[in-house]
Amino acid sequence: MKKRKTIAFLTACPENGHVVRAMDGLSAQCLKYDYDLAVFSAMTALNTAMPDYTLGEKNIYSLPNYDLIDGVIVDTALLLDGNGESFPDSIYEDLQKRCTKPVVALDMPLHSYPLIASENEESLRDMVRHAIEVHGCKKICLVSGPEGNYAGKYRMEIFLDEVRRHGLEVADEHIIYSDFWYLGGSSVGKDIGEGKISRPDAVICGNDYLAIGFIYKIRKYGIKVPDDIIVIGFEASDEAAGNDISVSSIEPNDSVSAANCVDFLRKQIEPDKEVIPYDGTYKFFAGMSCGCQPDYSRSIQSIHDHIYFTCPNYADEEMFDHLDIGMLMESYISEGFTASETPEDCIKNINERTYLIFPFVNFYLCLKNDWLDASRDICDGYPEKMKIVAANTQCGELYFYTDEESIIFDTNMMIPRLYDNTDDKPSVYYFSPVHFGSDTLGYCVLQRWLEDTHRLNLVYRNWIRFVNNALEMTRAKRRLLTMSLHDEMTGAFNRRGMYVQLEKLMESAGERDSLFVCVIDMDRLKYINDNFGHTEGDYGIKTVSNAASSVTLSREIFVRAGGDEFYIIGVGRYDNDAGEKRISAFENVMNAMTSAAEKPYPLTASLGTAIRPFEKDMNIEDVINEADEIMYQNKVAKKCQRV
Repeated sequence: MKKRKTIAFLTACPENGHVVRAMDGLSAQCLKYDYDLAVFSAMTALNTAMPDYTLGEKNIYSLPNYDLIDGVIVDTALLLDGNGESFPDSIYEDLQKRCTKPVVALDMPLHSYPLIASENEESLRDMVRHAIEVHGCKKICLVSGPEGNYAGKYRMEIFLDEVRRHGLEVADEHIIYSDFWYLGGSSVGKDIGEGKISRPDAVICGNDYLAIGFIYKIRKYGIKVPDDIIVIGFEASDEAAGNDISVSSIEPNDSVSAANCVDFLRKQIEPDKEVIPYDGTYKFFAGMSCGCQPDYSRSIQSIHDHIYFTCPNYADEEMFDHLDIGMLMESYISEGFTASETPEDCIKNINERTYLIFPFVNFYLCLKNDWLDASRDICDGYPEKMKIVAANTQCGELYFYTDEESIIFDTNMMIPRLYDNTDDKPSVYYFSPVHFGSDTLGYCVLQRWLEDTHRLNLVYRNWIRFVNNALEMTRAKRRLLTMSLHDEMTGAFNRRGMYVQLEKLMESAGERDSLFVCVIDMDRLKYINDNFGHTEGDYGIKTVSNAASSVTLSREIFVRAGGDEFYIIGVGRYDNDAGEKRISAFENVMNAMTSAAEKPYPLTASLGTAIRPFEKDMNIEDVINEADEIMYQNKVAKKCQRV
């Protein structure tokens, strides 16, 4: 039985600052209570303009088996897609159907589920206090997200209340609901710059993107920041710190909200156990935009974390604990993956490059068993069985990438280790989608100790993108190879494929082996085409092909030689009566197929076989011609005209 409770966290875009901070609170509390944490996350924001790609990302939320999970936290705001709240609605419906465990929403409501509200009231009030008490601003413009958005409305209400507590009023024209993006701030800057809105002393924004957009636009009208207008943002993002006019911003208290979610679930799943409060605080980061002394070290660190260094410090012994985007790209990972000649090479290359996502305890690449077959692609859900095609462990348990070592497991286990966990300390398991466009191929699982302070970042997201592309490239190569070696109508090898496979058969031949050839030629194809149409003629060809394929042994190859003629070729031990037995087996299958079909025309084929002792330098065509001549004699004997 599983020893440790598991909390599931449904979120998106894990390198997002909000998610990173939330993970700090979740990890701290789960570590206190000895809980495992399972994070199911799309690797990108769900409001992108790429619907097919986003659909492939969303499929990860169909993976959790809530019977194996003890409580669920839904990061509702991060699950908003381009259609507003439609996807959180889908998550809610899925939880209602499949989850009987306690569920809590983080920061933003999810219908009837309990909400752990934001712990950001004081930090939002501090933004207003800073503008009024430190900088003496009296004419303040407030910009937040959409009024119909929970966070947008909540932040605006706090801003307004704090301004009024200071005995000030905000003009209607300075109460602006926008979006939470650069364009919203830019629009406000344009209106102020053109005089449509009177110029305020300060602009307080509901997030940093609004602040950056505002600063960008207002400067084009010759209005200086902070000399003419001070600007304060919220969320303390890297974009704010790295902006050419760094934005003064307050860090949200997301870690406290997230920690409170874990505490709420603990009271539900273990009501007799102690709840240990989380001690978290927010911080004001001064930037250039308000006129305070900027925190240059933070700006430099933000730029450093995102810059592309082509020559990293390889002398740093801890460099693999802090891999950046430059190291990822300078590893030539894309070229290495693209160079994979076979599916086996591709999986091997992926596994060998897991060093680029250190640190971890275990990494698993789980794919559909038929991931190479594009005709069996799925967009919704996962098959009943999955296969661990590659594993890399840092604790000495598993390291493999070959099909012989792969592990097939029930998908409802998510990953066997999560269910059978016997580790001495709790872990966090990150489940990330593997797909191309909307076509689901599988998922990755990255396990870290919960005490590890590393969070998923830009490197991990792009590493998975390279994996997605590598798998699709391998699938495309396989499709092209299949098309070049196989007949499209029947799936049999074509003549090119025949010679490729014959070479393999001949290389593996033993001293006492024989070459076996059976030639099958459909009877009366022209008659069927002329009297019943070419659709029926194609049906006849496919029926003969299916019958011949069904009597082809596993060590033999089946070939469509052209038109209505097929070969069965094998190298191995054959009795003298192998030809007669094969003809009899074929006729039995054909009789069964044609009896069931009840076609208005006879459907038969003529066969000929030949067997010769195998020799390395023998002429295969001679044996084929011998079998073909016998087939023709049999056809004449049946008084059928050969086409």
